[in-house]
Amino acid sequence: MGQWVARRGGKGEERGRSVWARGRVLAVLAVLVAGLLAFHRELPNSIARLGSLLELFLPWLGLVVVALFGLALLRRSAIALVAVVLPTAAWVCLFGGLFLPRADSGPHTMVVVQHNVSDENRDPAGTARALAEVEPDLIALQELVPPALSVYQKALAPDYLYHTVQGTVGLWSRHPLTGARPVDIKPLVITETWSRGLRAVVHTPHGDMAAYVAHLPSIRVRAHGLESSWRDESADLLGKAVAAEKLRTVILLGDLNGTVDDRGLAPLTSRMNVAERGFAFSFPEAFPVARIDQIMARSATVDDIRTLPATGSDHLPVAARVTLR
Repeated sequence: MGQWVARRGGKGEERGRSVWARGRVLAVLAVLVAGLLAFHRELPNSIARLGSLLELFLPWLGLVVVALFGLALLRRSAIALVAVVLPTAAWVCLFGGLFLPRADSGPHTMVVVQHNVSDENRDPAGTARALAEVEPDLIALQELVPPALSVYQKALAPDYLYHTVQGTVGLWSRHPLTGARPVDIKPLVITETWSRGLRAVVHTPHGDMAAYVAHLPSIRVRAHGLESSWRDESADLLGKAVAAEKLRTVILLGDLNGTVDDRGLAPLTSRMNVAERGFAFSFPEAFPVARIDQIMARSATVDDIRTLPATGSDHLPVAARVTLR
């Protein structure tokens, strides 16, 4: 930096402003972005749910940091370049670990798949085959509707002898399932039939665990802000169900319509581990901007998460390795 300033200082002074004087606006913007990254939890949610809206797209602030760095170079501003270090460090602290190499699989590692298959999927059989190709131990599906449900059941039956479907969500397993039942996560305002949660016990070779599959209500970005009250209420109900779970090991797979940084999912993320590696942006399929399909665990580690090739859904499937403790 000192050599760069020495080379550029004369030219800057000839124009009446040194490299330390110009670019102050960029420097202020860099500090503001750093503040948003480091203290995003402090942004109030009471106004248009701005906090959750920011957290939904929080990783994309990295692009803002790159843009600020480029503008600082263009302006030949030393103060802006120094300031850009702050948001860079904040972003790396938040998301840098997701780029770490995958760890070796342990003896108690399972592969699980989560996918919102879409109730408008025109190729349920192809979707089922694509999910089974990665040979997961568990497959969780949402938006299961007739007549596609029978297609999924038939296509997955040869490799997955055990399955349960509750409402529009289902779980397929290579290991025996018992105690399957619906989990009530319906917001109070919904009066019609609505069943989007289930719980079952998976009897793995490494011990029993409770598996939850859920599909939380959708959120909407409007001109007046983020509409997520139904999703937040449903997440709170699901969080309470997980907290009351008596089995030590729990795995949650679902379309949660929120990212792990979104405080609306705090009833879950405060109780469960999230993926240690991988971004796995899953929605929308055409240009994924966020991972709203989640795999979380209690008393287990979600080693890494990745997306699978597109199916006939508007979501991408996600797969994760989960190591039981």
